[in-house]
Amino acid sequence: PACRAGPSCYAGACLTCNGAAVETSVFLMVIAAAALHAGWNAMLKIGLDRFLTASLIQIGAGIVALLALPFVALPEAAAWPWIILSALLHIGYNLFLSRAYQHGDLGQVYPISRGSSPLLVAALSVLLLGEVLPAGQWLGLGVLVGGIWLMAIRGGHGKSSSGLLINALLTALFIAGYTLADASGARANGDPLSYSAWLFAVNGLVMALVILGQRGPGVVSALGPHWRAGLLGGAMSMLAYSIAIWAMTLAPVALVSALRETSVVFALLIGRLWLKESLPPLRAVACLIILAGVAMMKLA
Repeated sequence: PACRAGPSCYAGACLTCNGAAVETSVFLMVIAAAALHAGWNAMLKIGLDRFLTASLIQIGAGIVALLALPFVALPEAAAWPWIILSALLHIGYNLFLSRAYQHGDLGQVYPISRGSSPLLVAALSVLLLGEVLPAGQWLGLGVLVGGIWLMAIRGGHGKSSSGLLINALLTALFIAGYTLADASGARANGDPLSYSAWLFAVNGLVMALVILGQRGPGVVSALGPHWRAGLLGGAMSMLAYSIAIWAMTLAPVALVSALRETSVVFALLIGRLWLKESLPPLRAVACLIILAGVAMMKLA
C-alpha cells in the first residue's frame, strides 16, 4: 500500500506506517534535543557580542564533529549539495538570531523565531517533500505554535520593536530553510549520523572563515579565553540537532520540527532560573497550551 508519509518512508522504518505518528522513543529523543537546544541558545545572552558568541559555538561544534569524522562514513555525492546549502543558511540564522537578541530577551526572541518556523516547515514540506499530516496532527501543531506565540506577547523588558520582529521572523525563515535542506540531505545520504558529523564539520569551517573575514585575525585572541564555553555549547548544539536530523529520516519533517520547538518551554525556565528574566502569568499559560499541542500531536 501507498505510504501516508510519502518520500519520508525509508526501508520500512516509517513511523507513520508503523502504527504511530511518532514512536515514543523518537518522541522523547526530540524532546531531549529541545532541552539541549534551549541550553546553548541561552549562552547567546551571556556573551557581550551575540554574533561572536554564536560563531564560537558553531566553531566549537565543528571541532567536536572533526573528532567524530574518523568513525563515520563519507557522505554520498547526493548529500553534499544539501550540506553546503545548510552551512550557508546557518550563517543567516546566526546573524539574524544575534541581531534579534539585541532588541529583546531570551523569553521574547526565542518564541517568535522558533515558533514561526514549524508553520513554514509544515507548508513547505507538503509542497516540496509531499508529506501529509493527519488532521489531528495539524490541529496539534496549530495549538503548539499558538502557545509559542502567546509566550512572546510580552517580553521581559515589557516592550517589543520592529527590529525584534523583523530579525526574529528572518531567523525563522532560515530555520525552515536549513531544516528542509538537512531532512533532504540526510534522507539522500541514508546515514543521518554521517550526514550530521560532516554537516557540523563543514559548518564550523564556514563560520570560522566568516568570522575571520569579518573581524580579522584579532578575533582569535578574543575567542581564546572562551574556548571551554565554545566546546560545551558546540557539543550541545551538535547533539541536539543530530537527534533532530536522525528523527527526520524516520518521521515527517513538520512533526519533528514542531516537537523540537518545545525548546521554548525549556528556554523560559532557563531565562527565569538562570538569567533572572521575568515570568509573566501569560507565559505560564502559554506553556500549558504548548504541552497540550504536544499531547495532541502524540496521540493523533
